[in-house]
Amino acid sequence: MADVVIYPVVLSKDGDYIFVRVPDIDGGYTQGNDEIDAMRMAQDLIGNLLEDANKYPKPSEPSAISLKDGEKLVYVAVDMTAFRKKFSRTVRKNITIPEYLNSLAKQKGVNVSAVATEALEAQLCVK
Repeated sequence: MADVVIYPVVLSKDGDYIFVRVPDIDGGYTQGNDEIDAMRMAQDLIGNLLEDANKYPKPSEPSAISLKDGEKLVYVAVDMTAFRKKFSRTVRKNITIPEYLNSLAKQKGVNVSAVATEALEAQLCVK
């Protein structure tokens, strides 16, 4: 199940850097060394700002964004599932399993946390 967001991003020259503005996201400002770096920074910014969100801000229509001289409108896509997976923290969870499975897992050296993670990824279609 893809969880991809696409936002319009405004790029403008700022001295030696490219300034980035994401109009639809509060705090949506960053910069890059060149346009490619600026778009990578925009992806990172969007991923970080929306990482814990359940609902995402609606992207503006291009006609709703007024550009000043020297500004350029581009679109930046972020796969939020991949972003969360790449920068994920681990959390400790207690789970309850049948005793016989626990014994077998110990005997065979099975990592129960890894098996639980794989099962959750399959169940939630985020592999």
